[in-house]
Amino acid sequence: MNSMNTNYSIRDEIRDFWSERAATFDQSVGHEIFSEAERKGWQRLIRKHLGEGQGRAALDLACGTAVISHLMNDAGFKVTGLDWSDAMLAQARAKAKKRGTDIRFVSGDAENTMEPRDSYDAITNRHLVWTLVDPASAFKEWFSVLKPGGKVLILDGNMGKETWVKGLQKLWTKITGKPPTSHMSPEMMARHQNIRSRVHFAKEMPAEAVVDLLSKAGFTDIVVDRKLADIHWAQARKMPFLRGLERMVQERFAICARKPG
Repeated sequence: MNSMNTNYSIRDEIRDFWSERAATFDQSVGHEIFSEAERKGWQRLIRKHLGEGQGRAALDLACGTAVISHLMNDAGFKVTGLDWSDAMLAQARAKAKKRGTDIRFVSGDAENTMEPRDSYDAITNRHLVWTLVDPASAFKEWFSVLKPGGKVLILDGNMGKETWVKGLQKLWTKITGKPPTSHMSPEMMARHQNIRSRVHFAKEMPAEAVVDLLSKAGFTDIVVDRKLADIHWAQARKMPFLRGLERMVQERFAICARKPG
């Protein structure tokens, strides 16, 4: 995966890409939360699969600016947010200080956390799995970091899957010459697509493929939850029409799995 004649890897590219996006990350719907309706939707989903925190230890992987970390904190978990982008962690720490939360933040790789074995009751991540270079190894790492009986909650989707709305967007661009509204510049979009073309889930990422890898890593009681309409509707209402419509029809899901014990 290394670029020719350099040690600059796809993992370095991923880290640097998200570091450059850190300053404006929270400006995008779908990243930060912009309505109480969306917040309640996320809280419902977390409690549905993980229950009340009651001081249990949670590790939020690729925490970014700590949106999910704060939701977990609100649910009563003792949260550690891990990200390998220092720029994202700076934003996360500033947000935690402003909100007066005691979330712990550490720099680290979600595929090799360096966290103690059998130390967390829950692991969460959002929009991380599609970026993994080696998800099979990552899932084994997460399995080892969880306590027996602990759960992982993956919030992601099959974003590479073509939808009829994407087809409509392409037609609109062809007719008008105007590309779809995006929160990224054309240069950043090109970098995003270049990275996506070289990760494990370079094309589609159906939930079934993620479930298969989780099962092989040792997880059991795997549940795929597609009932996220309350979250997506709240997000869509804050987006331009076509982007909001796309959000409503995308194949997004939550996957919860347990470490036996």
